[in-house]
Amino acid sequence: MDASFFTQNRKKLAKQLPAESTLILFAGQAPYKSADERYPFTPNRNFYYLTGINRPNIILVMKKTESSLDETLFIEKADPVMEKWVGAILTQDEAKNRSGIKSISYLENFESSLSRTFFAESIKSIYLDLERREWSEGAAKAFSFAKHIQDHYPHLTIENAYPLITEMRVIKTDEEVQKIKEAINITKEGIYNVLRHAKSGLLENELEAHFDFVLKSSGVKDFAFHTILASGKNATVLHYEENDSMINEGNLVLLDLGAQKDYYNADISFTFPADGKFSSRQKEFYNIVLKALKETTSLIKPGLKFAELNERTKSILAEECIQLGLIKKEAELSNYYYHGVSHFLGLDTHDVGSYKDRVLEPGMVLTIEPGLYIEEEGIGIRIEDDILVTENGYENLSKDIIRSVEEIEAFMAENKS
Repeated sequence: MDASFFTQNRKKLAKQLPAESTLILFAGQAPYKSADERYPFTPNRNFYYLTGINRPNIILVMKKTESSLDETLFIEKADPVMEKWVGAILTQDEAKNRSGIKSISYLENFESSLSRTFFAESIKSIYLDLERREWSEGAAKAFSFAKHIQDHYPHLTIENAYPLITEMRVIKTDEEVQKIKEAINITKEGIYNVLRHAKSGLLENELEAHFDFVLKSSGVKDFAFHTILASGKNATVLHYEENDSMINEGNLVLLDLGAQKDYYNADISFTFPADGKFSSRQKEFYNIVLKALKETTSLIKPGLKFAELNERTKSILAEECIQLGLIKKEAELSNYYYHGVSHFLGLDTHDVGSYKDRVLEPGMVLTIEPGLYIEEEGIGIRIEDDILVTENGYENLSKDIIRSVEEIEAFMAENKS
């Protein structure tokens, strides 16, 4: 992404802000893991979406009046001693070039700059990213800053910028879709490398390493999420992440994984037989899930209610499972399928945006991921594609990944290492 993408995002957001308001966003900081070691840093995605900056301890301030929009980035000042330990930090020129913001100042000036603004100008409201998903979760920087504002400037109103930014992120530009495609292509190659090395008798994490190798060799710095590589009964646990069990003969292996390209994610689920051949029972269930994937995807078009996707998936799965004798009535399907079929995809794997009363629009990227999880038979199957909603229907961004039983068996037979 070049600076024009982030500049355009700020302009779109500014149109939604009232005059006499100030937006303040924080890049974030990696928390300490233990002693002097920190967890790896990753930027707050809303901050990144507006700035293109992926460094910690940086603040974006946007001030809107009736006649102007002023933008400033506050960055850290270089410390030559620390740079010998951790490398060079972001310079003013780099910040300008990446973000398209011309006014760059240092963090030491942040509070005094705001004080002058609040005293001399008619600012009425402060917009902060106040995302909070759980009552008990740790408070982000924006929350402590909101309290600071309320204590020192009680005449100012605190507003939440989170829903404004996240609704913008629901609709992807061509540049964003291209990044997702790149992430999917790398993910595809990682999956194929897993298939080449798959066999019973390996530990799950031994097989996982072949996916990791492709991603690291492709320059991927972070994964979309912690890889799920689950064999046999483990695959019936939706978010199984231990990946440390032995893969036994006859097991199916369920992959749920993705590469991340410039912070844009792929999210692919793929199920295959460890030794290259589906049993007849496994094949029956696999084909049910594949049918649900194809028929649910075929519904996608602008104007479709988001909720209809999962209703269609459940209808197909229930009908087929009744025919196989797995269940007797549709209500029993929840014993074997217990998640939604779709979510948004983008800068976050479970990307932001409200689903309430949502209808599909061109530019949305979403997953379709039906599954069946039959614990008593040790069979867990999920198949997932990443789909772009277009003006006339949809584009399957992951269409090049093999899916059918015949394709998977043929690939594994021909590509054993």
